[in-house]
Amino acid sequence: MRNVISRIIEADEDLEIAGKAMNGLFALRKLKLLQPDVIILDLEMPEMNGIDFLKERQRLNLDIPIVILSSHAQKGAKITMDALSLGASDFIMKPASSGEYDLGEMGKQLIQTIKAYGRQFKRSKGKAFKPAVFHEELKETVSFPPAPPAPPVSRKVSPRGNADIVALGISTGGPNALRIVFPRLRPDFPVPVVVVQHMPPGFTREFARSLDRVCSLEVKEAENGDLLKAGRILIAPGDRHLLVEEKRLARVVALSDSPAVNGHRPSVGVLFNSVASVYGANTLAVIMTGMGKDGAREIGAVYEKGGMTLGQDEESSIVYGMPKVAWEYGYLHQVVSLEKMADTLNALAGKPF
Repeated sequence: MRNVISRIIEADEDLEIAGKAMNGLFALRKLKLLQPDVIILDLEMPEMNGIDFLKERQRLNLDIPIVILSSHAQKGAKITMDALSLGASDFIMKPASSGEYDLGEMGKQLIQTIKAYGRQFKRSKGKAFKPAVFHEELKETVSFPPAPPAPPVSRKVSPRGNADIVALGISTGGPNALRIVFPRLRPDFPVPVVVVQHMPPGFTREFARSLDRVCSLEVKEAENGDLLKAGRILIAPGDRHLLVEEKRLARVVALSDSPAVNGHRPSVGVLFNSVASVYGANTLAVIMTGMGKDGAREIGAVYEKGGMTLGQDEESSIVYGMPKVAWEYGYLHQVVSLEKMADTLNALAGKPF
């Protein structure tokens, strides 16, 4: 696996391998000399495994971002969430096979993730971003496909409803961002929260459990028919869209296996369209850090109906993709930092806009 990962990284002209280690103990010994800007960490290693490495990293107060290599099994999901709770920044799935498609998809995600966290780390140190060992300055930043032309916004629509639900969409950088936001929501949070976090199947259940342990509100992976009620946070299962439905006695969650939207299932766009159709102007929609544009156009459905729309700011986003495109479309009422997001939600939830 070390050789596979090394070949993928070295194939990108902007990246360089700082060094390799067969276990966490050797890695710790090399860090001072190598001074990498991103660490790719396997969790299954002899002598000192990934979890022990993360514990030692905490003890030494090291802040180099760590991207976990995670296996697909249920055990892999549990230990990956443990790693995130110990300060890992994000995770990448190991390829399920050695097939060209699996390696190609994993490689693209790995390169994008390294550059995102490397850039943020260098920025936090007040230095220009140079991935890995970084002998040469980058001539250009990582590029993403251009956003499609913005849909016409004929008028500025002021929010005019009541925040009866929070719908939140997030991707790269999301696991740690939500670990900051959700524990700060007040214990009597007066409305339900529905979340799409781009994450593989099998991981969202453990992710919800890990958030539930640090949050005063109930956090769970959404199931068909789950009641939307105050103080409950429901997270879309990996590989299923999350919608809301109006029943005779209550509003509930409906899960769907319909095709991917904006390249994703679950899709933030599907969530925003669904919530806008049921709650209309009484929606508070939030779009946060993430690559691409999932949900950026569809948050306009909430905007046009008079709901309130928030986007995370560039400075605190790991990847300023989804909220950036939503802002360019003209569909955001406010831009909020990660640090202030919980306070903003606490102030708006359950109240007229």
